[in-house]
Amino acid sequence: MEVLLEEDKHWWFASRTRAIFALLDPLVLNSTNRVLDVGCGAGNMFHHLARYGEVWGLDNNIKPLKVARERGYIVPLGMAEAMPFPDAQFEIITLLDVIEHCDDDRAVLAECYRVCRPEGFLVITAPAFQWLWSYNDELNRHRRRYSAGSLRQLLEEAGFQIRRLTYGYFFIFPLAASLILIRERLHLHPRLASPHFDEEAYQVEMEPAPPALNALLTVIGRIEATLLRWVNLPFGTSIMAIAQKPG
Repeated sequence: MEVLLEEDKHWWFASRTRAIFALLDPLVLNSTNRVLDVGCGAGNMFHHLARYGEVWGLDNNIKPLKVARERGYIVPLGMAEAMPFPDAQFEIITLLDVIEHCDDDRAVLAECYRVCRPEGFLVITAPAFQWLWSYNDELNRHRRRYSAGSLRQLLEEAGFQIRRLTYGYFFIFPLAASLILIRERLHLHPRLASPHFDEEAYQVEMEPAPPALNALLTVIGRIEATLLRWVNLPFGTSIMAIAQKPG
């Protein structure tokens, strides 16, 4: 369970948080919103999202949900495909590396549209490019990866308007993609024997990088977040979108 509480120290999560702020801050003009973090886990994003207003969560995994509740957060148990909320309840909804786990991503986006208030925002991050499918996707029980085109189509079919659509982890992409492809080609990893989530393997996968490397990658993430305030990035290992429900 310690892995659930260590995300802020990991360069990957810190970079994602800064990227979200860079994309969303210019669009959100007040801090009085109701925010829903779908697939919130232990609630590690709540203190970050609190800059936008009152934060609620939703998760279908009781283990991290209990941690979130112990930390004083409002987190119902429920499915993203059938959220236990009335229509038009939230000004901001986040799906942070969640939708790739869902069997029916269209149903999830339809639910997000339903519980989002008119002119509210949906924030999505997800793994990019199906050709980067790897052992890590299997370990995390992903169903798919996304391109800018496929995510745009899904969001527009759900009724959302795209405000920002960009890739993330741009600067590390050439090296990261090369390492992923080499590892897959040479089978430099164990294959999963169990159909169930392997928490021990996940903890190994999420172990922090050596401090110097973690610090370097964190700095790179800061630089990328600065760029994201002004431009969309043409490729990366993640896809990020800000979509808006019409008024």
